[in-house]
Order: sequence, then structure tokens, then C-alpha cells
Amino acid sequence: MQFEAITWARLADALADHLDGLKPAEGGAWLKAGVDGAPPARTGEIAERVAEALRLRGRTVLVVGTEGFLRPASLRYEFGKRDPDSYFDGWFDTGALRREIFGPLEPDGTGRVLPDLWDPVTDRATRSPYVQLPPGGVLLLHGPLLLGHWFPFDLTVHVRLSGGALARRTGEGERWTLPAFARYEAEVGPGEAADVVVRADDPRHPAWTGLRG
Repeated sequence: MQFEAITWARLADALADHLDGLKPAEGGAWLKAGVDGAPPARTGEIAERVAEALRLRGRTVLVVGTEGFLRPASLRYEFGKRDPDSYFDGWFDTGALRREIFGPLEPDGTGRVLPDLWDPVTDRATRSPYVQLPPGGVLLLHGPLLLGHWFPFDLTVHVRLSGGALARRTGEGERWTLPAFARYEAEVGPGEAADVVVRADDPRHPAWTGLRG
């Protein structure tokens, strides 16, 4: 895999340019992009940079984080609070993401999207209002373990951290999740699955593969 040095600003502009010229798959009215990466990769910051670049191009953008679609604690902690296998396949409510995010953005959808569903701090529904994304709008979904679920993305970006970098940048209280990300690499292969890979071992000096395919 060949990487080329890039700045975060240039990366955001390149991704925004690509999305701005992209047509939704299957005749849909909305674009859907995913920014995938472990929490230390700061995918939310990257998604916000791309969103701002798209807004400067006149596009309406909705940024959604998967942390708003966690399952209730009773389900997440069924096998303990630090079970990496549960984190891998049981923490995030992929069914709710399909129902509340991707379903409304299908070709015959309404564009009425729920930006979050569950507050992990209070362990209660957020009761956030729905957001109407107009035709031509762009959804940017960010978070960990996004790939491998067959979500209907038009563009996927994987922010890659080597095993060593991920271990260094993961706080002591979250290090139990490291086996889940090792499993993700082995079973999903996000570096091969994504349209764009960004290497972020040193956040001051990112590099990317360019737009593949």
C-alpha cells in the first residue's frame, strides 16, 4: 500500500471535491460517506473538516457519530464491562443505524434522519428531534468498526493506526478494546475494504493512499 504525505486541510478538500462531484448510487438523492477508525484516530474531527469543506461548496451536510447509537448498557455489558468480543459485535446498534440513518436516505426515502438515539452517560434515549436532509445533502457517519456491515456508503475512509500507535494512544481505561481492533483488522481488513486509507500514526504528519479505484 503506497502512501503520500498530505495535510489535514488538503485531505478535507480532496474528499470534499470528490464527494461534490459524486452521484449517489442507485439513483438516490443523498450521498453517504463513512469515516472509520478507532477512537484515538479522531474520526469526528476529520468528518467535521470534510463537512465544513463541503458547506463551502454549497452542500448541506449532516455529521453523525456512532457513539449516539450505542445499545443500552444491559446489552453492552451482558458479558462484562470489558469484553472485547461484545465491543466488536454488540456495542453499536447497527439495526438502528440502518433504520434511522440509512433507510430514510434510500432512493425512495424521506430524508428525515435521527442524528442520535441513545445517551451512554444517562443510559436513556436522547429524544433528539429528527433532521430533514434535503435532496443533494451529504451524510458523514464516523466512528469505530464501521466497515463490514454492508452499510450503503458511497465513499469510505479508514483512518489507520498501526498496532503500536493504537496502543500508545489508547488510554489505560480503554486498552481492553485493543483485541477488538486486532480482530477487526484480521476479519474485516478495513485497509483493503475502504476507498481511502489515511495513515495517522503521527497526527502531525498524515499520509493517504489517494482515491483508489
